[in-house]
Amino acid sequence: MKEKIRIVLADDHAIVRDGVKYLLEDEKDLEVVGEAANGKEALQLVDKYEPDLLIIDVRMPEMNGIDAVSILNQKPTKTKAIVLSMHDSEEYILKSIEAKAMGYLLKDASKEEVLKAIHTVGNGGKYFSGDISTVIVNNLLKKSSPIVSADVLSDTSAVTTDEFHLTKKEIEILRLILLGKTNKEISLELDKSKRTIETHRFNLMKKMNVKNLIELSVKASKLGLN
Repeated sequence: MKEKIRIVLADDHAIVRDGVKYLLEDEKDLEVVGEAANGKEALQLVDKYEPDLLIIDVRMPEMNGIDAVSILNQKPTKTKAIVLSMHDSEEYILKSIEAKAMGYLLKDASKEEVLKAIHTVGNGGKYFSGDISTVIVNNLLKKSSPIVSADVLSDTSAVTTDEFHLTKKEIEILRLILLGKTNKEISLELDKSKRTIETHRFNLMKKMNVKNLIELSVKASKLGLN
């Protein structure tokens, strides 16, 4: 039988913790083993229970979530952190990544996305929602970050939009993505639903055979689109 992913929740609002627990209550492979109202309590519970995941808010009294994640990752622990926040500001997102959070979710995320993030990080991966990924990619590209994989950068073969059979609409959306616009901003600009834009984004990445927005941006640069 597959072992459960054990979770500690940290948020200074009990109603938020209750909401997350409600989302998870029917998931047989997930178990909330502790709850904290601030970063200090969260770290104490991590030491006590040694959970697989710490799901933590950013702004809390006594010790904020980013500082707690930073301290967590200085410990010899298996616990990985997912930041769950109402803030989508570049400052919070990038500071969370610098603290080595393995995921960042907004509090308006759907149940499906929350579960996907938990399972992804719980199984050793990283999870950042589409709009959060846009912030990350833009920051990395501004800094010419070496985080872009060597495999992607070493692929210098010439490519064209024809090679990927992109439609005019997909090319238009690709340009907007590369300008750093979120799905919501693109949907407003093109007068399309957010779900429609998300579908186009998924199709773009599938056609261009990329796994994330960093690879998408690198490959798009060869098309002269960014």
